[in-house]
Amino acid sequence: MERRTIGAGALAMGAVGLGCMPMSWAYSGSRQRGEESLRAVHRALDLGSTLLDTADMYGPFTNELLVGRVLKERRGDAFVSTKVGLLVGEQHIVANGRPGYVKRACDASLRRLQTDVIDLYQLHRADPEVPVEETWGAMAELVQAGKVRSLGLCAVGARGGRRSGAGLHDATIRQLRRVQQVFPVSAVEAELSVWSPEALAALLPWCEARGVGFLAAMPLGNGFLTGTLTPGEGFEPDDVRARHPRFTAEMMAANQPIVAGLRRIAARHGDDVTPAQVALAWVLSRGRHVIPVPGAKQERWVTENAGAAELRLSAQDLTDVAELPGARGSWD
Repeated sequence: MERRTIGAGALAMGAVGLGCMPMSWAYSGSRQRGEESLRAVHRALDLGSTLLDTADMYGPFTNELLVGRVLKERRGDAFVSTKVGLLVGEQHIVANGRPGYVKRACDASLRRLQTDVIDLYQLHRADPEVPVEETWGAMAELVQAGKVRSLGLCAVGARGGRRSGAGLHDATIRQLRRVQQVFPVSAVEAELSVWSPEALAALLPWCEARGVGFLAAMPLGNGFLTGTLTPGEGFEPDDVRARHPRFTAEMMAANQPIVAGLRRIAARHGDDVTPAQVALAWVLSRGRHVIPVPGAKQERWVTENAGAAELRLSAQDLTDVAELPGARGSWD
């Protein structure tokens, strides 16, 4: 697979990463199978999808444990990204950015991941009770201690800004400006897909101008852009899409023209090309510093996603994507 480099340290990884969260968190708990997920991670590494993206809160903790079982055997094949800053309770999630906690959490992640160094350590969310510079400073000390190679920041949730018309990533850019004064940011992780292109307006250009990598989260629109979901089929109660404003039966039906457009583009490239691969190829075309990180928990989807790295969209394809209707949600 094509390799891409991000950040001032020229961090190298496969052009398409693997989001490990669905293996143990947020999606259809009844379909989460450990051995199947392990095979998926091994398959990703075999194909060159070296970026494994996890977090201590996924599970919580079980996702890092799962990834650690693979890293114990294949640490040299992987680029490991994990996150800190969120604590999971029974009915809530809270931020914790206290320096002492960050350092303890890193040590715990290292143990679960069965490695002595994390390639990219990301701040999942800033703690409103702790100046972000203090949290980031503690993370920088982990780099100096040799426990972490580089630092990244996850974007503040942006969708709420739709109602106010405010810049959707203004808060994230303000945080980035502050932490850059403490220690360099190597990567930003934020949602970017055909149906959620908001990062193109300001956040992606900010990263490109500064040599900061961009990890595109949810590049397949929580699975919608694969064309494999049926409107009205419903989701399990623990599935995040059960409460997502674009995944009501009505909105899924209303947004089908987006998938239909991706199918038309895929058909130009051959019978084996899928809408998901077109969606990922579009993300890849946004810049050499962009790495899509689709979530998957089965070998077949990992294989399909990796194949997108070989797909080159034409100028007409890109024009057709740009002309697709905007996605609708229940607030629209």
